[in-house]
Amino acid sequence: MAENTTIQVSRQARDHLAQVAKERGMTLGQLVEQLASEQPTAEQIAERVAADRQVVRDVVGVAISDEEFDRAPDVLGNIYRIAAEKVRMARGAAA
Repeated sequence: MAENTTIQVSRQARDHLAQVAKERGMTLGQLVEQLASEQPTAEQIAERVAADRQVVRDVVGVAISDEEFDRAPDVLGNIYRIAAEKVRMARGAAA
């Protein structure tokens, strides 16, 4: 079993997190554990990026260097931007 420890936060933060935990039917400790498990470290992010790039290389069948990936356009970011513009336009037309 994992050893417990104490962390110090402001009373406001503690009270807020305690309310969130209560609303989710869990203890404050369980909530903090859940939040911590959902936040990847820089090393974990780098591992995911490397794995994702390898999948692209395997699917495309072309040896793409990390430098080429870094220079490539942000396709997903562009899709999000286009979708957001369409939503704004649709909302503006409905007003």
